[in-house]
Amino acid sequence: MELVVFDLDGTLLNGNSEVSGHTRETLQRLRRRGIAYTVATGRTLHASVDLLQGHGFDLPHIYKNGVIVWHPDRGAYSHRNLLTNEEIRSILGAFHAAEVSPFIFTLDQQEHHAVYHPPLLTAAEERLSQIFSRDRGLDVLPVSDMPGDVDITNISALGEGGAIARVREMVDAEPHLVAYGGPALEGDALQWLDVHHSNASKGGAVNLLKADLGVSRVICFGDSDNDLSMFEVADESYAPSNAKDEVKRAATAVIGHHDEDGISEFLRSRFEV
Repeated sequence: MELVVFDLDGTLLNGNSEVSGHTRETLQRLRRRGIAYTVATGRTLHASVDLLQGHGFDLPHIYKNGVIVWHPDRGAYSHRNLLTNEEIRSILGAFHAAEVSPFIFTLDQQEHHAVYHPPLLTAAEERLSQIFSRDRGLDVLPVSDMPGDVDITNISALGEGGAIARVREMVDAEPHLVAYGGPALEGDALQWLDVHHSNASKGGAVNLLKADLGVSRVICFGDSDNDLSMFEVADESYAPSNAKDEVKRAATAVIGHHDEDGISEFLRSRFEV
């Protein structure tokens, strides 16, 4: 059994963060051929479910860069790699020292996601809060409202490049933490950062799916540094032309741009569908 694994943003999704009509038809063709596929994304389930609905994503999904795996057939998560209390204190302390407001992503006992934050300090943080709420479908609440029994999956932030760099230096010094980041949509002056437990990675989660599903070969697609661990374990890995340079260098080949149905066009040729 071959398994195709897609990153979402910058890869399977176009520049409008949508599954294009061309890609939708390609996924239908893959289903008719019995070709198995799934998703590995930095998004949460709630920020992905509407995008994936009706497109045949019936196998387990990898969310938050491998922190958790969602099983649609069970309606439940598995393989949770959560932050410990000590790690949470270290991360929050670093953001506080850098004067950046962290967004704390949680998962409660009913497997409901929410985001909590201290007082927001900048207009950019206000916009990020609105994106999580409006575009990602998450409850965004003051940290004073956060229950004591929720699990914390990851902590993210948006801020000035120097401040984010200081936080990242701390994270890089902690052996059980990993961070991914890059320029914000507003431009290079702002950077985003997402921190979670180092046991979580797309590559580790893909290996779990290989064992669970009896997969013999993995073919994956991705554009950013959080996809590199997945490239390492895959038999074939492909980067769209819009990918980061280090991802292109690690890929089996570079294919078309994500906003020009590059992945979809490649799939039609690769699988003759």
